[in-house]
Amino acid sequence: QVQLVESGGELVQAGGSLTLSCAASGRTFGTYNMGWFRQAPGKERDFVAVISKGGSSTSYADSAKGRFTISRDNAKNMVYLQMNSLKPEDTAVYYCAAGPSYSSKVVSYNYWGQGTQVTVSS
Repeated sequence: QVQLVESGGELVQAGGSLTLSCAASGRTFGTYNMGWFRQAPGKERDFVAVISKGGSSTSYADSAKGRFTISRDNAKNMVYLQMNSLKPEDTAVYYCAAGPSYSSKVVSYNYWGQGTQVTVSS
């Protein structure tokens, strides 16, 4: 089992940058694929990015390609989401998740953090 705690969300101006962090507990962190998802008010939870267990593979939603970078440090049990060129439509609660599959689907993830709010002002 793994527990996840996100941090780093805040209010930022459009065009700015932000790095989200996700701290994981447990000795099995390196056995999970890690994903970032986001949910805006009144909308479904959407895939943002995923990174494989060892960090060698990454995939992004079209909305994140070229602007966001997912990374992980298995020695520190951490996963990150570097976000650049932020837009107002990036405003959402961002969640990190852990799961056995390298997937963009919400249902593929067993463990979720509580989320961190990102607000991008225009």
